[in-house]
Amino acid sequence: MLNATWLETFTVLCETGHFTQAARKLAMTQPGVSQQLRKLEDQMGQSLIAQHGKTFSLTPAGEAVFALGQRRRLEERQLIELIEADDPGKGEAHLACSGGFAVMLYPKLGPLMQASPELEIHLHAAPEATVLTGVLDGQFDLGLLSHDPDHPRLSADLIGREELCLILPAADMPEGVTFADLEARGFIAHPDGFAYANDLFSLNFPDEFQGADRLRLRGYLNQMSQIPAPVADGAGYTLLPRSGVDSFRQPERLAVASLRRQIHQELWLVQRRGRPLSARLQALAAVMRELAHNLSGK
Repeated sequence: MLNATWLETFTVLCETGHFTQAARKLAMTQPGVSQQLRKLEDQMGQSLIAQHGKTFSLTPAGEAVFALGQRRRLEERQLIELIEADDPGKGEAHLACSGGFAVMLYPKLGPLMQASPELEIHLHAAPEATVLTGVLDGQFDLGLLSHDPDHPRLSADLIGREELCLILPAADMPEGVTFADLEARGFIAHPDGFAYANDLFSLNFPDEFQGADRLRLRGYLNQMSQIPAPVADGAGYTLLPRSGVDSFRQPERLAVASLRRQIHQELWLVQRRGRPLSARLQALAAVMRELAHNLSGK
């Protein structure tokens, strides 16, 4: 990689066309300019200028390096302008959360995108393990998890809670739900569903429940918006956060069972530690916080 200081000195020398003027502009001595030119030529392995008395011309290599110096300077200026501006209405943002939360979040992002044509928002609906990995490796700027990841490279903020729901068809909702009834119906599973079952069933059916891996399955779906559909049609039961229920297109066809012990999942907004949020990400985080707060009140 070319030395940035030597490259800038050479670029100024080419622009002024004179060693003395270049030295004055750079607040250097003329021998200092000559020395940095020689170091850059040594690094390149060939001459960059051809001297003619007190003047000089650029060699083909010198012309290429001069063009590079101008491009580097322009790129740095554009970068500085972008950072200083930090316009909330410009740039990309990658958000990740559960499918149910995503379905409820997306309509709230539409007005922001409409008002800011240069704002590009990518909303990823993904299982929690994918959200966590994606934030860690920089694929996602912000993620939403149901637990504090307690990771040294992440910072997490508790922004709300939402009920974990046992969902049955509204047309066939028993007065009292038993574990035997659930087993007869069968579980409509999904990527996070087994963890939900271990949490909720171990509290409410401690004698009968033997672990999520022992549940009778009726189906498996990985699209949150599709998971409640077979339940609404009477083909089993499922477990979802409240956002997954509220985001279903026909919520009146679903019923949330009343259990002896309820669980409210925490909602943690997660980002990489030590990376200040840009203005656009701060605005998007505020939208996610508001939605999480509204869910907490249900």
